[in-house]
Amino acid sequence: MSFTNLYYRRATGTPKACYVCYKPTTTVLATINATDFIYTCDMHLTDTGFANSVEGSDGAGAAQKPGLSAEEIAKVKQDWEDLQRRKKEKEETKKKEKDDKEKRENEKAEGKEDKETVKQTSKVPGAWTPPSSKSPPPTPTHQRFTLHRDIFALRLSDHRKRRQTAQAKLLAPRLPGAPQGGFT
Repeated sequence: MSFTNLYYRRATGTPKACYVCYKPTTTVLATINATDFIYTCDMHLTDTGFANSVEGSDGAGAAQKPGLSAEEIAKVKQDWEDLQRRKKEKEETKKKEKDDKEKRENEKAEGKEDKETVKQTSKVPGAWTPPSSKSPPPTPTHQRFTLHRDIFALRLSDHRKRRQTAQAKLLAPRLPGAPQGGFT
């Protein structure tokens, strides 16, 4: 399969014909890497025979098991975040201990006078320092849709035909020509 059945709703500047009814529309459904895209009316996006909306911010809404509640999911996420935070704190304390040990060794080797001059030169007043906290990555704002299996099969066959036509055009010049002589 060339691409997955997950399309993102986007708006375009130029209206083109709808895939189903051929009315001009500026709404397009496109795959994540724009391998495939379909111009569709907003009316067809509500039709379950054409496409279904995928709920959830991470795309896993359609894949969630019915037995899990939101509270259980939140609890598991919180436990995981706590575990990751504790691991990070342990790594930081180990790194601090290692740095402190290296500092003590450097102080013995260089002397305290050299260390004071390094501190004064490394801290320049008014120097810009990057913020330490990283902001979370932005969440995608486009609506997600999955096409009906028959429509998706049509899209796959169209994509396959286009790919085969392009391969045939590349291959055609290398094939031998038909004989041009007459019968003798």
